[in-house]
Amino acid sequence: MAVQNPFFGKRETETFQPRHNPVTPSSSVNSVAPSSASTSAATVTAAAAAKAPAESTGSKLTVGPNIKLKGVEITDCDTLVVEGTVEATMDSRVIQIAEQGAFRGSADIDIAEIRGEFNGTLTVRDKLVVFGTGKVSGKIRYGKLVVEEGGQLSGEIEVGVGSSARAAVAARPVDTPAPAVALA
Repeated sequence: MAVQNPFFGKRETETFQPRHNPVTPSSSVNSVAPSSASTSAATVTAAAAAKAPAESTGSKLTVGPNIKLKGVEITDCDTLVVEGTVEATMDSRVIQIAEQGAFRGSADIDIAEIRGEFNGTLTVRDKLVVFGTGKVSGKIRYGKLVVEEGGQLSGEIEVGVGSSARAAVAARPVDTPAPAVALA
């Protein structure tokens, strides 16, 4: 891309430089042959280095401190990290609410880790973790539940959203009501 210098009228060629060097399949962490004693350690290090980029390739949205995100629908997000305030509808994989974070709305997700506040409709297909500083209120459905000492749950709470519960719901006759547990 050519950029014109405003002071001298000359054009300079500007090339795009990535912020970090990507790891290519041909590059190797072990470019020097290791001794036989350190071969297994080097192999483990190489495997870990190759695995690390694969784990971080998912889409991640972070709403930072003092940020307010309101009236949106969040989809196709592997991980939502809430450090500020979010008022939204979400259908994704993981939500992590920090101690100072707050989520209001509806979330249908696989894993929830709540350190801050959640208020609304929460459906967790796999595991809901409420830490000691976490407060969850509203209509809550989950597959597995972990509540740390000090964590708070209030509202309409129902177990059985996981894969075994989905199979039980599919096998249940249509006119049989689903069991529900409500805590006040």
